[in-house]
Amino acid sequence: MIIKDKIYGEFEVEKVLEELIHSKPVQRLKGIHQGGASYLVNNQWNVTRYDHSIGVMLLIRKLGGSVEEQIAGLLHDVSHTAFSHVVDYVFKNKNEDYHEMIYSSVIFKSEIPEILAKFGYHYEDILLDDSKWTLLEQPAPELCADRVDYTLRDMFEYGQISLHEGAAFLKQVVVVEGKMYLKDLEAAQWFVSTYYKEVIDFFMDPLNVYGNDVLAQTLKLALDKEILTHDDFLGEDEAVIEKLTAVNDQEIQAHLRRLHQQVRAIENEKDYDIYRKGKVRLINPSVFNGETLVKASQLSNEVKKMNEAAYAKSMKGSYIKVLFF
Repeated sequence: MIIKDKIYGEFEVEKVLEELIHSKPVQRLKGIHQGGASYLVNNQWNVTRYDHSIGVMLLIRKLGGSVEEQIAGLLHDVSHTAFSHVVDYVFKNKNEDYHEMIYSSVIFKSEIPEILAKFGYHYEDILLDDSKWTLLEQPAPELCADRVDYTLRDMFEYGQISLHEGAAFLKQVVVVEGKMYLKDLEAAQWFVSTYYKEVIDFFMDPLNVYGNDVLAQTLKLALDKEILTHDDFLGEDEAVIEKLTAVNDQEIQAHLRRLHQQVRAIENEKDYDIYRKGKVRLINPSVFNGETLVKASQLSNEVKKMNEAAYAKSMKGSYIKVLFF
């Protein structure tokens, strides 16, 4: 199977990866938007969990990761519910890890264990302990394939970086003891700036906050009224929207009418309609000089200032004034 990706190029992958890509759990991710409700209020915010999952797999491959780690990368998001992290807001889950809490159950009930067994792999060995996959996941503020891919992919698709800039950054990535680092301070500064365009300027964009807040209210109301069940969240975004649209409930319909492309929202701390404080996400990659690893913030005052500003903004949260809905 040949896979062509905008960010990483063209790769031929093994049969086990091909069958997993064509499996129902992975194909479902084509209908799960990475930004939750963002696509409902801005149709250009349309990256899917499928795009990201393929990207993570290919980035691990590009960096020399094993087939097993590529499998883990491909499947790391299969338990994401409809609208991704919006469900965390519905359940008031501050760690934003609901998909991780249900991961083993989703895997076990799927065709994935059977596919892996067909090729001589045991799903428990690959999928139930991601601590062994050090390219795939690392605790913040270090780099990992998951964090790097969603940043590069979103920021390219939304016009914040070019393919040339992304390729130049990837040339500066070095793998040391199975982990991603950078061999150039300038690349570290660029990625920190790009990452905060993602988690501050995009995740906390007033329109994005508005869309996710209204959708979370809608989904919670639908659960309370028993219009939706938890199982509905294991489907695709549009299936949930269609189920809500079809129901004869004035409150639900009033909420849905607030989700459209003409909404306008701004940040206004003194006069606001919505307040949202999400998970704090910081980045401070280590730079490898051939002998030692040093945090970028120790080498660059610019990185230090960006981290301080991002932390302050994240702790403060977003105060959103809706101008028109």
